[in-house]
Amino acid sequence: MTDINKESISILNDLIETSKDGEKGFQTSAEDIKNPAVKAFFLSRSAEIATAVRELQAEVRALGGDPETSSSVSGTLHRAWVDLKSTLTGKDDVAILNEVERGEDVALKAYKEALEKAREKALPSNVVTLIQKQLTGVQANHDKVKALRDSARAAS
Repeated sequence: MTDINKESISILNDLIETSKDGEKGFQTSAEDIKNPAVKAFFLSRSAEIATAVRELQAEVRALGGDPETSSSVSGTLHRAWVDLKSTLTGKDDVAILNEVERGEDVALKAYKEALEKAREKALPSNVVTLIQKQLTGVQANHDKVKALRDSARAAS
């Protein structure tokens, strides 16, 4: 296996962990959120992220690697924090949206760093294109969650 493939696999596996964190985070948050429209959005985002994870895993396999199948330790800790915080705040929608936005900040940073690293290391164009495509989706999620959070804050 070439060094370029190993580097590509490493970056993609990191994004798989980050994405699995987001998938589970949206799923968990959907269980706690009261607003039905936000709940539906969270569930659809969780499903879309699961699709993104499968795309990343397929690319890792195509490069000859073993795709990551679990979320990160930090993601697990973040979800535990969201659960604790939502319990303490009576599962308040604004508090949940604050935490979801924080999770999206982490995902956005991870994707931006992965894209920068992929370009810096001159990884194959298909890898760079996949990261760029998914980064666009992560940015859209982030912006939508921020707008929902701002709207919920204004209403409370």
